[in-house]
Amino acid sequence: MKTITLLLLLAFSSTFAQNKFITKTGVINFEASVPSFEEVAATNASVTAIVNTENGEIAALALVKGFRFKNALMEEHFNENYAESDKFPKATFKGKIEDFSLEKNENTYLLNGELSFQGKTKAIENIKVKTSVVGDKIILTGEFLTKASDFNIEIPKIVSNKITEDITITFQFELVKK
Repeated sequence: MKTITLLLLLAFSSTFAQNKFITKTGVINFEASVPSFEEVAATNASVTAIVNTENGEIAALALVKGFRFKNALMEEHFNENYAESDKFPKATFKGKIEDFSLEKNENTYLLNGELSFQGKTKAIENIKVKTSVVGDKIILTGEFLTKASDFNIEIPKIVSNKITEDITITFQFELVKK
């Protein structure tokens, strides 16, 4: 009886897993630069993301200390003063790609969900997501804007002319079957 139960569980989990695509090397970039000043931009190339191709649900997780800047001092200030990464070590996104289908090799969809950063959660809506199906991989790319104030990040007056309130976030996930 235990063998039959174990076989049923294995069969169910493998069938269920066929609908999931995952990456642990997704890339998120953000930029809050102002022209004529030093670039305020960072990249995190170790983002975990998972997509359920059956219903379009997506979740992503980025460790905040994984964001890399060109300037080490800027990275230190980001982690200590803006992101408070010791207190809030993760940024997450949970949402749904509307009308998602694997039947088209390339398509553009709308993504809606919630972004959580520094202990605050904000609805993010109508993000255009481009998808490409290449062999057994799904490549998702997109871009959206958010504001530092949406996450209670205060930009000190002394640097407010060097950092924009509007933050551009781009992402690229190359996902494989789980």
